Amino acid sequence: MNNLVVADYLSFLKKNLNFSDNTIISYQSDLDDFFSFLEKNKKNYKNINKDDVTSYLKYLDEKKLTNQTVSRKISCLRSFYNYLEKEKMVNENIFKNIRNPKIRRKLPNYLSYEELRIIFDSIDDLEKRLIIEIFYATGCRVSELINIKIQDIDFTKNTIRIYGKGSKERIVYFGEYAREYLDKYLRKQEKSKYLFTTKKKEKYTVNEVERIIKDIVKNLSIKTHVTPHTLRHTFATHLLNNGADIKSVQELLGHSSLNTTGIYTHLTNERVKEVYLKTFDR
Repeated sequence: MNNLVVADYLSFLKKNLNFSDNTIISYQSDLDDFFSFLEKNKKNYKNINKDDVTSYLKYLDEKKLTNQTVSRKISCLRSFYNYLEKEKMVNENIFKNIRNPKIRRKLPNYLSYEELRIIFDSIDDLEKRLIIEIFYATGCRVSELINIKIQDIDFTKNTIRIYGKGSKERIVYFGEYAREYLDKYLRKQEKSKYLFTTKKKEKYTVNEVERIIKDIVKNLSIKTHVTPHTLRHTFATHLLNNGADIKSVQELLGHSSLNTTGIYTHLTNERVKEVYLKTFDR
């Protein structure tokens, strides 16, 4: 029964909220861990109380997990019980008022203009060049990039309709550099539904794109560790460094909360401090 409930919930996340495969796998793992705890303590997920939740949090603490992992597990269970409550399988969401532990957020790494130039100059393959151009021009997530369809691109306005987390739609823009390589790429590409496809005309997976990025930078003399998300961070940081307001960057990144985008102001503040210390003698 438990397995069926979890399977139905994960199916709901996939079909109704468009959660990525990686997120689904993460939720599956967190729910498996939770149900294993309940089973060992002979508890039914429909009838747990605050003491049971406290015991579970103590169990997580004893595992010496990071605050980030614990926070993810709590968020997963809050979402799960919200689903159960809406489906009238429980009377209330027992995790609704459980606070997530504070997370010390790491500053995201990003590429300097020189590092970005080195990457662009190193790429001979048209598809790889376009992938980097689209990442940097739009700030899209890797899960969003692989789902770009040809029909989502508006060549008259230089925009792409992106489908982000929770099926949220947003419009992103691309400049003349990305437009140039997009035109070249589409002239050579055989007709397909998605912008980027494998030789079998299937859309790429997240892991495949991550491997492409890793292959591009593996022999380059740059210090920054580069992933698809690094290019997203670079997009946001370069925008702010060049005078963009944080609200506009929030919209372009598809963040639901301005607090999420706020991490980038730390980067730009560090940049301002660096410039000050280098240029102010006293």
